[in-house]
Amino acid sequence: MRTIVLIISLCFVYQANAEQLSFNRSKQGGMLTYHYQWVDADKQTQAINFNLNAEKLAASPLEQKNYQPTLAMRYVSVELLKIARGYDPRDATITIRQQGEKVAIGVRSRDQEKLKAVQTHLTEAKEKALNDYLHEHYYTRYRTSFNEKAIKPDHVRYMKELTDVLIPLSQAFYEKVVVRSDAREYFNLLLGWVQSIPYDALDNRIQSNGSGFAPPAQLLNENRGDCDSKSVLTASIARAFLPDTPMVLILLPDHALLGIALTPRKGEKTLNANGETYVLIEPTGPAKLKIGQVADNTALAIAQGKYTLEKIQ
Repeated sequence: MRTIVLIISLCFVYQANAEQLSFNRSKQGGMLTYHYQWVDADKQTQAINFNLNAEKLAASPLEQKNYQPTLAMRYVSVELLKIARGYDPRDATITIRQQGEKVAIGVRSRDQEKLKAVQTHLTEAKEKALNDYLHEHYYTRYRTSFNEKAIKPDHVRYMKELTDVLIPLSQAFYEKVVVRSDAREYFNLLLGWVQSIPYDALDNRIQSNGSGFAPPAQLLNENRGDCDSKSVLTASIARAFLPDTPMVLILLPDHALLGIALTPRKGEKTLNANGETYVLIEPTGPAKLKIGQVADNTALAIAQGKYTLEKIQ
């Protein structure tokens, strides 16, 4: 079966665009300082400043490396050859051949028990080698809403690793909301900011080699991103604000958004899954959509079941 490489992209572009008025980033010592101004959904001018530790931000990749199946299989082949050299050729003759995006394993032995044992060992080693390669390059296995096996950037891992790093950013938004206000004020402020970050239309997720996804550090530094990039950044910030509230990343065939387990208000769009009711939020922009508001195309795809969920730990 062919391997599909995914990158969430070609996200819906809407009207009534959010507007970023200014963006500035500077570095002094080991700190990165960011300044933004934008117009929110209520047509109010907003501004925010925050500092992030440059070294901690760079601990996760500053850009997503391309996933190239041929290179991945080359890595797998090398690992299998190392294992094969450990066997006595009098017990088993082993051949490892890379054929493009596949690796063929051949084993010959007069002892059927040894033959079966070697085949099992190499098959398991092959899976482990591929998993190791994917982990090293921040990719993960995935099954699409059409039940296709695929590989995509490890969005949840980025969120997990960046949540603590982005606490100063999360705190900067928290300090702007009214004391004891509903979480919606926080999320609407956060959404207005991330929606105003320039939208970067990237490659189709089925055709992409993964180079289009912008990790949070890259999105902040370059001030641009598509729906998956913005969703990962938003989720990382939101997790710092609500560390125990269930959240999910919702992957549509050509879009991404988030669900947060808050008590829904009348008219808010929700998704029910695994015993939770998630209020939907659209971080992509440039539409000025508040918490519980989604585009018609998004609502239709969810109603048709064309999505998969990833739990945000």
